[in-house]
Amino acid sequence: MKRTNVLAALLVALSLISTGCGTSDYVQSVQLSTTGASSGGFFNLVGADGTLQLVTTKIYHSGRAVPVTNSVTYTVTTVGVDANLGQPLPAYGPTTVPIDATGLMTAVEALCTWDNTANPPTGTPLWVYTGYYQVTATYHGMVSQPVAIGVGSATSASSETGGCGPS
Repeated sequence: MKRTNVLAALLVALSLISTGCGTSDYVQSVQLSTTGASSGGFFNLVGADGTLQLVTTKIYHSGRAVPVTNSVTYTVTTVGVDANLGQPLPAYGPTTVPIDATGLMTAVEALCTWDNTANPPTGTPLWVYTGYYQVTATYHGMVSQPVAIGVGSATSASSETGGCGPS
């Protein structure tokens, strides 16, 4: 009888221990996306004072997604040139394409990171990046994948309509 009680107690303890296994959920990654203008997967700040809403989500191991946009820091680097000027893009900052605490990115400076490669540049434009701002979001030490954002806040000599980039 004593062996039966010990065996039953061991089985109960093992059952309680095993039910806790595998239920731990943890943040697996951080994902950055945008809800603004997109052309074929390329994001664009369209027009003077154009805006683009960045959205950052923490992804748990279970697949659960939780928005954390207001709790991240952004890192922005420039890649390429301004199509109109043929010069490197101005550094990221409050006078170019700032990102506020809610993830809203705004075109402040007149920039054109697109070129119409249609030859001749009439009819349907064929837009390609000449440069972009590469953005990542960091949440508790985890860095998101980079997102490339072109800026079409200036007019362009390579467009029949004077616009810059896809709209």
